Amino acid sequence: MPFKVILIQSEVLGRGDEELGMLLMANFLRLLGESQDKPGTLIFWNSGVRLLCEGSYALAHLKQLEGQGVEILACTTCLEYFDMMDKLKAGKPTTMIKSIQSMLSSDIVCL
Repeated sequence: MPFKVILIQSEVLGRGDEELGMLLMANFLRLLGESQDKPGTLIFWNSGVRLLCEGSYALAHLKQLEGQGVEILACTTCLEYFDMMDKLKAGKPTTMIKSIQSMLSSDIVCL
């Protein structure tokens, strides 16, 4: 199976009802952690970086994925924009160049 990168662009999954989107994202990340197949990398940008920070409803699921060897990358520009650099609790900050390199060398799934 080819190396997969999942790009998470928002703290909710889908468009429409935000509460439902939060529930869907939490379920997606939980079930991804329970899945036998895992992506190689999760890249978070825009408001998606909030999922990796203190107080996130999905933080436990993301820490589990990180513990299972999934690389978790958070856009540094986004963390700085939202003033959350010191609140990052899962994953590590990354540059746009590293994100581009990961995406160009992999199959990408955008959420």
